[in-house]
Amino acid sequence: MDWHQLLDIVSKPDNIPIVIMGILVPFYTWYGLRQAFANDRVITRLESDKALAKAHHRKREEYDPAWDKNVHVWPFLLRIEFLATLIVMALLTIWSIGLNAPLEEPANPTLTMNPSKAPWYFLGLQEMLVYFDPWIAGVVMPTLIIVGLMVIPYCDVNPLGNGYYTFKQRKFSILTFLGGFLFLWCTLIFIGVFIRGPGWMWFWPGQTWDHHRIDNETFRHLPELFGLTKAGNPVMTAVFGIVVLGAFVTVCAWVIHHLYKKYKPEAYAKMNIVQYVIMQALLIGMIAMPVKMVLWHVFKIKYVLILPWFNI
Repeated sequence: MDWHQLLDIVSKPDNIPIVIMGILVPFYTWYGLRQAFANDRVITRLESDKALAKAHHRKREEYDPAWDKNVHVWPFLLRIEFLATLIVMALLTIWSIGLNAPLEEPANPTLTMNPSKAPWYFLGLQEMLVYFDPWIAGVVMPTLIIVGLMVIPYCDVNPLGNGYYTFKQRKFSILTFLGGFLFLWCTLIFIGVFIRGPGWMWFWPGQTWDHHRIDNETFRHLPELFGLTKAGNPVMTAVFGIVVLGAFVTVCAWVIHHLYKKYKPEAYAKMNIVQYVIMQALLIGMIAMPVKMVLWHVFKIKYVLILPWFNI
């Protein structure tokens, strides 16, 4: 095991943000959930004691007469923000002095870097190119992510959790965010940074990056496992893929519908058809990513649906 390889990757100036993100994201996730669980204990206590709910101050801490100062912007909040600004500026100044900018020589069409990687914030998209056609990974998926983040507030019919941390009252939203951001997006970025090596091949942390390595893995399309090939019968191959893809969407939609109706009956009753269809489409898109990764890495299946214009 060549741990020097991993150390070189971690210490690269352009990978420092990833290392910091790997520390800060879990910390603040834990910190936010810690506050949410503390508030949930207060909520449970007030729900069981109606008399206490009428007089309680709605905070998990004991009552403090100095709380009235916390709502004043000047000088209390502004002073804290000014100190935070100075600290951040000092850290960025030290960072810019201590680390060289990750700039390289001008692009040379006769010499391509190996591995050739996008900036860390685009590595999730570059990793998605392994599993999907370029138009899906580069256009459709980013569009769904951006549009999905824009429409979420309009599809959210739960009025609880505004202005305070809570897990009990926002389980669905929090778990969906953790699954989409932490499990999917951050995982794709970490794979692109630490695991993908020369030729975009898979190298486990500590494994030496061998530029002469050749992967002899054989990938097949799902229709080929059932004796269908694009060259032999393209129509049947396309129909088979459409049927499988339709079955996947139908099963996912049924499972989501059943679970949402069972565990979120009030929210289900409040949603209109547009909100519900958008929620289903976004969740099915999220589920498709890990499913495609499993098909690729475990079963060596490249595409399910093969068409003359694109593949899925």
